[in-house]
Amino acid sequence: MEDRWEGVPPGSWQASIMSVTRRQVLRYGAVGAAGAAATVLGGAALASAFSSRSDLAVVNHHEALAASVSQVAPELIPRRYARTLPTVPRLVPFATGVDGEGPFEKFQVRAQTFNTRILGGGLLTPQIGYNGLAPGPTIEIERGTRVELTVRNHLPATHPTFGHPMDIATHLHGSASLPQFDGYAADLTVPGFMKTYHYPDHQTARTIWYHDHAQHVTAENVYSGLNAHYHIHDEEERALLPQGEFDVALTVDDAQFAADGRLMFDHREDSGVWGDVILMNGAPWPVMRVEPRIYRFRLLNTCVSRSFRFRLSNGMPVTFVATDGGLMPRSRQALSWRHSPAERYEFLIDFRGFAGRRIELLNSSNDNNRDFDFTDKVMAFDVLPVPPTTTRPDGSPDPTWNTIPGDLSTGNAVMALDPADAVRERRFRVKRDDATNVWELGELSWFDIVDSGYQRVMADPGLGDTEIWEFEGGDGWFHPIHIHLVDFKVLTRNGVPVFDYEQGPKDTVYVGENETVRLLMNFGPHRGRYMVHCHNLSHEDHAMMTQYSVGLQPGDPDPNDPINAARPVPDADPSLA
Repeated sequence: MEDRWEGVPPGSWQASIMSVTRRQVLRYGAVGAAGAAATVLGGAALASAFSSRSDLAVVNHHEALAASVSQVAPELIPRRYARTLPTVPRLVPFATGVDGEGPFEKFQVRAQTFNTRILGGGLLTPQIGYNGLAPGPTIEIERGTRVELTVRNHLPATHPTFGHPMDIATHLHGSASLPQFDGYAADLTVPGFMKTYHYPDHQTARTIWYHDHAQHVTAENVYSGLNAHYHIHDEEERALLPQGEFDVALTVDDAQFAADGRLMFDHREDSGVWGDVILMNGAPWPVMRVEPRIYRFRLLNTCVSRSFRFRLSNGMPVTFVATDGGLMPRSRQALSWRHSPAERYEFLIDFRGFAGRRIELLNSSNDNNRDFDFTDKVMAFDVLPVPPTTTRPDGSPDPTWNTIPGDLSTGNAVMALDPADAVRERRFRVKRDDATNVWELGELSWFDIVDSGYQRVMADPGLGDTEIWEFEGGDGWFHPIHIHLVDFKVLTRNGVPVFDYEQGPKDTVYVGENETVRLLMNFGPHRGRYMVHCHNLSHEDHAMMTQYSVGLQPGDPDPNDPINAARPVPDADPSLA
């Protein structure tokens, strides 16, 4: 066999892998050993020059439950690695400036229907998305730049495939927004109306995302394409990590298709949706051509229910540099990792020494998934036999091309939180009510919140309080729990330290079957009501979502009422993009 270590530059990953202990290997094994409309067909000629093989044998304990779930003819399912990874466009502001509060940028998107060509045979797949893209256009801003995002609902009265009313609510997931701009599930914008959201963007650099959050139909709407990246940059992050074309946004999703090419939505009695076609940036099993240098990837999982256990086909670890809430205190390496819906991980892959080779991003799956013939493959990287780019666009040296940093954000405020400062501990069990078949978080479901006139809460921390929240998972399911407004530190998982790649600020935590996680967080900077829910969107919609309040007591006036403080208005010009 060819020596897979040959040609790897000194000081890169092969040196660090030698330090991986047997305990770490066992631990990682225990984890569970732009849209398609813009997709470019082709690349086969170039791909034939690359070897495609896996050098790492991983035992997959998850048997494929079926060859496929889609009803489309098998020959119309796309071939693996036949398309090029689409680059999702950046959204351009229509206004910029500086006022008494500092710099600002104004953006607008319209939610609209469109068709994509994902399958073969000329079949079209109707979707909905921001500006006719799935995923939608990426917003990139500098920390401290306030953003106004106007979302225009240009959708028909009912969903073109699933038939439900096309009311929407836009949530900037990971943003410390005021409640009335947080995309509260009952703050609905109906077709023909628009809402302008205000985002302070005072948080440190991070990968967040905007997506639909309409109550009871979030799963269908996000699955249909209403999701997009949003990046906050700052000086610390720019100095440490690759930028521009070497800073790559990735959105992974799965889908299932009816015989006519439309999306199917088999949610298996509200338990989840698992597709048999894996999409990256809207394209099925694409290939990305890369230079032999270090790249940064921002990977977002927008699946309704599927979690992944990612690994590289050549056995190389990736270097984690950021979690949901931004830079980790120090970089961490892992051979594989669990990645649930809504989580974002930023990591570096070192392609030096692999010119002319193909490296695949593979999926070894986790418990509580449904796996099919080709859900073990995700995408491929073809490392071009070219000299790497070692300078920035202005011609200055770019040290990130061959540098993997150790220390990152060592003073991160969330990771510096001390459990001794917690003023209260709360415990919540996530479960399904056997009598009603309704998913519950603690003792509440979203039906309870609606019945209370959106007033009942699961917790009422004071503004500035630090608390520990414990979530206990049940049998038969895993639950990615998302807490709006705050970032948190994951203290323990089943009483032991968390995985290395989780050692950064988070807003969504993987709660596996029979796992108990403890989270530490400080509540602020705003008063008001915020949602907590499972990000298996089938669970959220039926109805594993509740809310908590910050700095409010029963009967207090609430100037930031999440439904009424900033109502949508009729679209001033429905023809505008």
